[in-house]
Amino acid sequence: MPHEVTRPSQAGDLFREFIRSNATGGVLLMAAAAAALVWSNSPLAGTYGPLWATELPIGVGEFTLTMTLQHWINDGLMAIFFLAVGLEIKREVVVGELAPPSRAILPAAAALGGAVIPAVLFLALVGPGSDGARGWGVPMATDIAFALGVLAIAGRRVPPALKVFVTAIAVVDDLLAVLVIALFYTGGIDVTAIAAAIAIVIALVVANRLGVRSLWVYAGLGVLLWLAVHESGIHATVAGVVLALTIPGPHHRERNHHSPLERLEHRLGPVVTFAIVPLFALVNSGIALGDALAVLGDPVVLGVLVGLIVGKQLGITATVAIVQRLGIAQMPQGLRLVHVYAASWVCAIGFTMSLFIAELAYEDSATLDAAKVGILAASVVAGVVGLALVRWVSGRPRAF
Repeated sequence: MPHEVTRPSQAGDLFREFIRSNATGGVLLMAAAAAALVWSNSPLAGTYGPLWATELPIGVGEFTLTMTLQHWINDGLMAIFFLAVGLEIKREVVVGELAPPSRAILPAAAALGGAVIPAVLFLALVGPGSDGARGWGVPMATDIAFALGVLAIAGRRVPPALKVFVTAIAVVDDLLAVLVIALFYTGGIDVTAIAAAIAIVIALVVANRLGVRSLWVYAGLGVLLWLAVHESGIHATVAGVVLALTIPGPHHRERNHHSPLERLEHRLGPVVTFAIVPLFALVNSGIALGDALAVLGDPVVLGVLVGLIVGKQLGITATVAIVQRLGIAQMPQGLRLVHVYAASWVCAIGFTMSLFIAELAYEDSATLDAAKVGILAASVVAGVVGLALVRWVSGRPRAF
């Protein structure tokens, strides 16, 4: 927005809070995924699927929406997750690491390379015309909570610039994922609902321009926007990102007060990090080991594994090397290409967003299970190797 300005001290405080909460949340996310795997392979395995398939009506009278618990979490609560993602994107662009264009070029290029190459490798292995090809967006993702969790476990010797660089890549990656979901993972479009959503977005923009700072106004319009987008055929979570982009950011008249964007991000952070994302992992990570063994030979498993692990390494590292070689952008001070290579392994942890796209891409349960096996395996391998590499390059007196 035109009157939004940078306030370095507050921006720095928000970034440090963001790093800390996501690093801690990454550990909780791992625990939730492990709990889902244990649950779905325990004597109580028979309760796992039926519980999340329970239908829950919410509303009054004819204005009642009925969905399963899994859908309420994936379509409803994850819309709040995407709202938080949108707030992160806007903050980084307005007052954060992506604010000066010169600093945004390198992580943006790295994120783009780290999204395109995995998708290409996935399609090459699965086959462009196959039933599994619809999941090409699965290996494009980076899980920011898991990634920062690995960097936190690596210890204090990790260069702060590396944390900033990985965060910037993950934020751009989230933006790309949102665009992919909106453009390629939608159903039939309802023109009336789309028109209603556009009208609500206009109302949100007008409220911003008029200087409305009450979060309740944006919350009320946000609920209406979610309902309109839900009925439109576009995935409902996209409403969260659109809403975030209309929330007012820092204003030149708010010298001693946090903007609505800052206040909302501060309030949503703990809820998203410590409740919504772990709950999503608990609901969507469960897979019986017998089913996992049955799909090991599925090309989707190999496509996701190679896409995430090999694709992220090649896409991020090669893109950064090329951009730097051409003189388009310079490496952040204190970092060298070996740091970027280590970061590419950490960025190969797709988990949350990968699982989310897989749920959108596959209706067939066997193919979905294959994608989940690939995602979980890739996340474990990338996390372990990424942790070892980050610790190694951080301990070197001179990295090449």
